[in-house]
Amino acid sequence: MRVEEGFQPTPYVEGNPYVTDTVLPSLLARLVPLQARSEIESDLGRFGDVVLTTLRSLSAKATEPKLVQYDQWGKRIDDLQTSEGWRGLKAVIQQEGVPGIFYERKHGEFSRVHGFMKVLLATADSQVIFCPLSMTDGAARVIELIGSEYLKRDVYSRLTSRDFSIAFTAGQWMTERSGGSDVSQTETVATPQPNLTSPYGPVYSLNGFKWFSSATDSDISVALARTGSISAGSRGLSLFLIPLRKPLLRSPTEPLPSSLTNGIRIHRLKNKIGTKVLPTAELSLDDTEAYLLGPLNQGVKMITPILNITRMHSAISSIGYIRKCLSIATAYARVRTISGGKELLSSNSLHTSVLAKAGLTYRALTHMTFGAVLLLGKVECGVASEEEELRLRLLTSAAKAFAAHHGSAVIEECMAAMGGQGYMEENGFGTALKDAIVEKIWEGTITVLSLDLVRATSKPEVMPAFLKWANNILSSIPSSFSGTLATAIDTLHTGLTLLTNAYIPRIPPIRTSLSLLTGAPSSSPTENPLLPRPALFLFSNIASSIYLLEHAIWAMATKQPSAETDIEVFRRWVEEGGLKESVEDVRRVLEDSNRNRTEMDRQIVYGEGRNSASARL
Repeated sequence: MRVEEGFQPTPYVEGNPYVTDTVLPSLLARLVPLQARSEIESDLGRFGDVVLTTLRSLSAKATEPKLVQYDQWGKRIDDLQTSEGWRGLKAVIQQEGVPGIFYERKHGEFSRVHGFMKVLLATADSQVIFCPLSMTDGAARVIELIGSEYLKRDVYSRLTSRDFSIAFTAGQWMTERSGGSDVSQTETVATPQPNLTSPYGPVYSLNGFKWFSSATDSDISVALARTGSISAGSRGLSLFLIPLRKPLLRSPTEPLPSSLTNGIRIHRLKNKIGTKVLPTAELSLDDTEAYLLGPLNQGVKMITPILNITRMHSAISSIGYIRKCLSIATAYARVRTISGGKELLSSNSLHTSVLAKAGLTYRALTHMTFGAVLLLGKVECGVASEEEELRLRLLTSAAKAFAAHHGSAVIEECMAAMGGQGYMEENGFGTALKDAIVEKIWEGTITVLSLDLVRATSKPEVMPAFLKWANNILSSIPSSFSGTLATAIDTLHTGLTLLTNAYIPRIPPIRTSLSLLTGAPSSSPTENPLLPRPALFLFSNIASSIYLLEHAIWAMATKQPSAETDIEVFRRWVEEGGLKESVEDVRRVLEDSNRNRTEMDRQIVYGEGRNSASARL
């Protein structure tokens, strides 16, 4: 039989990713006032077509970078070569206003919602291009806050430009071999150069080795380097802006200089599981010229805005991968027939129930993360209340961790929902899965972020601000449907009480890589060393549930067509989405002394214990 004979599968057709999305249009309607919403919605609909055409075409042309260290005469050149597709993706996204939208602030505090919705729509079709652009976003914010007049004129303006011919991208170099995310062991040393002057700030010479440098093809980077004694740990670090090539300002027609022009040697490109198109390298800094950002020995504090922004980008990226994979699985179900061709897969109740569970997770993560996005926009525009600022402090780490935790599992379910076709590379599932996994690692693992939540609650007003907001939403439930949600509401109240027990009075902070990164003082181990991680999941399940409830209340009040669905989404997420399991996990840890469990953990993992010797025999 010829391949064109016999049964011919019907290809699925994805619609415009914004117009066909089950979450974003309704979420935009709730978050953004009508006048701004109309313009934003028009832009998102137009951009959805750009994703399906331009971005996918460029993504197909994006190949792995190549490093040529020496020319034919043996001269060191460190020529980092990226593909046409990669450069094209960067140009299109910059033209589309990422990160420009965030700093033009045309729609005030809602500009973050606008820009991040574009990021979400494009993530899975743009080959991790938002990694360098997230760091560009963070660097722009730091310069906006503490940069000199000249840095704002020459660098900030290019970091936020929509003109790709002059626009800059930025890297972020913190990780070193000595400590990973534990920056207290940073070995890179910054030496002042009093004989050199620059309008960008005090000039220093940096010498050291950076173990992971994503976006090595960028124009600048921000980096931590030691300006104090080693014994000072993270309190002896300062923040610097590094030109990757000199001169920093060039005509768009001039050839790109080598990084060697500023003493930066690219030793090798990392061989990663995913994010293959993104150039990530090991670098040495040899008398590299850099400019001090902010006060001396306050580098960890100065870099915090970058971490907060890149973590928000990370959360959006996890959701973006889910969005595309769920969209593909849904489109496939609408054309694939089963039962001898008599039934569409979309009509099969069991199959649809699997996709509904994936869709439930997508909705919960999207509402929670954009709740944090709106708060970020308010803070940047100076219109956030003190309680909103405190809530953002918790939500930034939690949203990043929670989205990363769920991302891979939902992608796998969507892949399996297509059977053998889901395992084909052409669908993009494989790339999405491999690229999404990294969100569990960079910008803080789930465990590290759970410890950040513990540290955040060291301020006694932080958790009460969140609890007040949550209880205000719960108290606003209309009596007309509070009865049908009695079980879900009771579960939420139980979770909130347990959350109070977990964080108030606060557990003494654990000395970890995160506490070192953030400059927290060292202290003794906590009374419940196993609590931070399950407590983060409890917090995240509660926060996402409250945001879904807020949306359902709004949908009812404004008579939205989706109101009944929104109420059911809230109920299912509370009762089936993981909150009950989180309650049990936290309760078990609080009630357990942990001593025996910790010892048994060691025996299970490392084989330590009284019987280990005989077991080896």
